[in-house]
Amino acid sequence: MYLGKRAGYPKQPMPPHSLVLSFTGACLLWVGWFGFNAGSALASNGLASSAFVATHFGAAAAAVSWCLAEWIKNGKASALGAISGAVAGLVAITPAAGFVSPLPALAVGFIAGLFCFWMVTKFKAIFGYDDALDAFGVHGAGGTIGALMTGIFAQMVVNPIFGDGKPVGGLDGHWSQVGNQLVGILVAWVLASVGTIVILKIVDATVGLRVSEESEVDGLDITLHGEEGYNLES
Repeated sequence: MYLGKRAGYPKQPMPPHSLVLSFTGACLLWVGWFGFNAGSALASNGLASSAFVATHFGAAAAAVSWCLAEWIKNGKASALGAISGAVAGLVAITPAAGFVSPLPALAVGFIAGLFCFWMVTKFKAIFGYDDALDAFGVHGAGGTIGALMTGIFAQMVVNPIFGDGKPVGGLDGHWSQVGNQLVGILVAWVLASVGTIVILKIVDATVGLRVSEESEVDGLDITLHGEEGYNLES
């Protein structure tokens, strides 16, 4: 929103230049995600295993629900949609990974896949902003819905964070945790928004943020580095 739309957007189609590299990158993300979800237990124990399984289930469920929504809307599911859903599930399950059992993890992922699909296909069209990687629709929305559902599905049997016998989330009867999660979400949104605007203003006032339209059309590989990643001339 600060930079403005890319030249030609949205009239010109701008699909990923390499679906193979996009798919490979998503697979690397999926595997790497175990490192900071399961690894956050800081030990090879039952909680790490639980977080590992929850992460895997959440990503898989979101990939399925995104493909399902895409199939209903377009009559077919795509590989790009599957990996977008998987990343949405990984983002959404992250706040809940150390607190939910496998079935709630499936629910978190499935809901996140549908919600993020709507954000990317409908919400973005309504407001008309340009988000090349759908970072807001997948990461922002996925993280928000995941943090909120953590307040619902977190259970003391998985992680007694408040002490033995004390309820953690809504499934335990501690529904006020949903409100706690909402407060945390609002704080994160404010910090992220204000912090980002401050950084953008500083960079824009010093070195600048956006190149000229001519440089944008020619491509930054050429204008900034004098080389191309792909030489298609023969």
